Amino acid sequence: MDNDQDVKLSTNIRSLAELATPTDRVCVLNILGNESRTVTPISHSYSGGNVVFGTAPGKQGKVLETPLGNVPVYDNVREGLDAGHAFNVGVVYLPPSAVRDGVIELVRVNPECKKIIILTEKVPVHDSRIIRSRARLRKVDVFGANCLGIADAWNHIRIGGALGGDKPEETLKKGSVAIYSNSGNFTTTIASYLMAAGWGTTTSISSGKDVYIHFAPVEFTYALDNDARSKAAVMYIEPGGYYEQNLKLNKPLVACVVGRWKSKLTRAVGHAGAMGGSGDNAEAKEKWFQDLLQVDGIYTPENPICTTRGALVTNIAHIPEALTAVMKLHGVEPDFAPQGDLTLKPWFGNTQGLPVPPELDLPLVDPIQPYKDQIAELSKQVGAIFPREAMKDRSGSSLMDPKTQVTKVSGVSVLDAAGYPLESNYCLALLHEHNDANDNALLNTAIACDVNLHGNPLIDLVDTVRAAGNSPNTVLSTACAAIGPNTINNARIAVDTFMELFGHSGLMQGDHSDFNIANIETSPEQIKHLVTDTPDPKAEAMLAGLAARGAKSVFVDYLKSLGQHPTADAVLAAITTSIAWNALMRKKITRTTARNLPWYARLMSVIIGAAVGSDKHQKDSFCGVANIDLINKWSATEIAYLALLGETPTPEKLFPFQVLLGLIISNGPGTISAQGAKGAVSADGPETPERVQINKAMIGFMTHTGYSHGGNGYEGIQFLIERFANTDLQDAGKANHGIDLATMSKEYALAFGAEKKARKSVGDAVRNIPGINHPIFKGQLVNKDPREVYLSELFAKRGEFNIFHAFYSSLVQALYDNGITANVFCVNIDAVIAALLLKLLWPRYRSGDFSEAALESAAFTAFLFGRTVGCAGEIDDHTNRGRNMDTRTAASKCSFVS
Repeated sequence: MDNDQDVKLSTNIRSLAELATPTDRVCVLNILGNESRTVTPISHSYSGGNVVFGTAPGKQGKVLETPLGNVPVYDNVREGLDAGHAFNVGVVYLPPSAVRDGVIELVRVNPECKKIIILTEKVPVHDSRIIRSRARLRKVDVFGANCLGIADAWNHIRIGGALGGDKPEETLKKGSVAIYSNSGNFTTTIASYLMAAGWGTTTSISSGKDVYIHFAPVEFTYALDNDARSKAAVMYIEPGGYYEQNLKLNKPLVACVVGRWKSKLTRAVGHAGAMGGSGDNAEAKEKWFQDLLQVDGIYTPENPICTTRGALVTNIAHIPEALTAVMKLHGVEPDFAPQGDLTLKPWFGNTQGLPVPPELDLPLVDPIQPYKDQIAELSKQVGAIFPREAMKDRSGSSLMDPKTQVTKVSGVSVLDAAGYPLESNYCLALLHEHNDANDNALLNTAIACDVNLHGNPLIDLVDTVRAAGNSPNTVLSTACAAIGPNTINNARIAVDTFMELFGHSGLMQGDHSDFNIANIETSPEQIKHLVTDTPDPKAEAMLAGLAARGAKSVFVDYLKSLGQHPTADAVLAAITTSIAWNALMRKKITRTTARNLPWYARLMSVIIGAAVGSDKHQKDSFCGVANIDLINKWSATEIAYLALLGETPTPEKLFPFQVLLGLIISNGPGTISAQGAKGAVSADGPETPERVQINKAMIGFMTHTGYSHGGNGYEGIQFLIERFANTDLQDAGKANHGIDLATMSKEYALAFGAEKKARKSVGDAVRNIPGINHPIFKGQLVNKDPREVYLSELFAKRGEFNIFHAFYSSLVQALYDNGITANVFCVNIDAVIAALLLKLLWPRYRSGDFSEAALESAAFTAFLFGRTVGCAGEIDDHTNRGRNMDTRTAASKCSFVS
């Protein structure tokens, strides 16, 4: 038998014109289900009222409302038939496990049922075989499963799912092209694309792409050949199955084969049947269609390969052009003038402040209703709103690359962040972008104003905690505890007031010098949150500092324009709102972030200030530097250096300190410190973000550091001190230091080798050398930590030398050269950090100003300064995205150890 005869045995349909006709009457199983309740009324109305009844067990007597009247509902098919409702088409919306019985019910109780459309996906293959067998015995044609049904633009009929969308009459235009698609949604998309090129449709079939396809391509092509209306066809084909192999076709065809990427998958993604097995992947199907259409390649606009038989494409957007080219070879023009076009017509857009090429910066078009009103309301929203989800071991703030061990904060590598000052990285973590010089001037003023704790009982408490022998993280936790919600609420209310006043004013930049603040209307209730009856010395100092730095802020200008005395909290709020405004307007941050920014600023001030004792906090100075100079001139990075090292930094000393802080801002959400911060937020309940105590979360970070996480940086410093204790090294930055590093390295390598051998002989563990080797960067003849390489190159370009870093490089080579290690170990990032900090501290250590205990404390405190930045980002992120108590561990994952 030939192919035609074979097909006639498996389908009772001779022509596509018979698939969806005006005489068809439909029964819908599970008519009141979620999908049917939305789709069926549209299909019924579009088709002139072709649904006669539906079933929904236990809901007899109910109705489905449609524009053409109510459709009655019965418990089962028999009841509907007994009520006098004849039908010849069944539509199945049942769950997968019920599909088989539903189909059997249709064909058993109604001999007149000749077509069944199954919309359900993932119908078991065994059930599909039974359905196929029973249907063929009763001469019933089945479509699906996992399909959206059939639509006929000539007959104005839609049976089954949502082909053509909510307004099928706008998409399904009468024409000469039949569509057969494995994807329901793309059936509609293809019809839209064809319409834009002037081609209308005859019959559109969503075949579905479950493992078992009932109305297959061979049956489609048979019915296509016998449909006088259809001059050509489009087929959209996914991997999986042999349905398209050895097709026979007598009309032009454009075949779109997609899914090459699915060959890499080991499980189904999307359609259950779209998994290529042996010889039925996308590449195989492309070859089948190339043979059928007698083409030697894929059609693209740049390479328009086609024949009178048709064309093969792999991009859905190329279908209309390919069809037009094929039909032109037949002398056939499109059905009508093109309707619409395929250019993008965005209803809303946001470039996030990035410079966008003109060809990508598309103009916005007026949205259609009801979307126009919805978008208008969305545009009124100030700030972003992130969906809430469980954030245990997850973060929208940081991510470590497990291969390179390089962490990104707000998308910026810590290696790049090391090139920015502390204040810029603080903004990066909280606003998701680095700020500009004006923002730095604003933030530095705010931090400088709160760093001196003279006269504040807090500093006496901190002294007591420090004197009790507590570690730096415990000391700074005490300081954070004092900066509770009540100390910052007035500033947060002021931020709320600014957002109310300016949120819909058109202001996009907080430093917009030409903005007309006269148009801002303020109520007495709002003003009372911003001003006081008497001058506030702290507010005046901040305003003077901003003026001295030349900082610009619309909100500060607005405060001044009120003609009254601004409060210090209002000035702080004006500063932070100005910094946050651009990100807030571009919906990069939430209102919660903006209103908490004064809290983050004050916490940074207090953490830096509390790092030194009360003797450094004098009425007019901090660590010997006049308050007015700090407020008017100093950066947060410089003040942190001053607090840690007790001296005014030179540019040469400040840069490595800045790099040091930048490197340690984060190691990803999995670190103990980040987990402490996130756990504190989770415990407060971020779903009510105003209850999250930012200072308590900072304490969570602080208490989750210690001598192994944070203080361990001292191990490298101690190791280096031991190596250089007997040298006359005075300046670690001099390249002509006169020390034979090669000999020093060899001597230590040999001694270490002897110790290693002795320990092994008695079964003792071999101690590690701080700063060398890494569990990721190993196994090569010469191993490198990419972070160390990056920083080495950075300092080399600046002409800066560090003898401690150089010693480490010499040491790993000496260990290999003397047979102690099997390959050249890497110098890891911890070594770089230790070398950087010791270089800064070495002169004061040599002079006796710094004891080894002070060195250890300084190393730990430096870590806390830097990590405050990253953990602030984690706190803010978890506050905005997390769920209540989402960091807890399920009981099933916990175990008892006896």
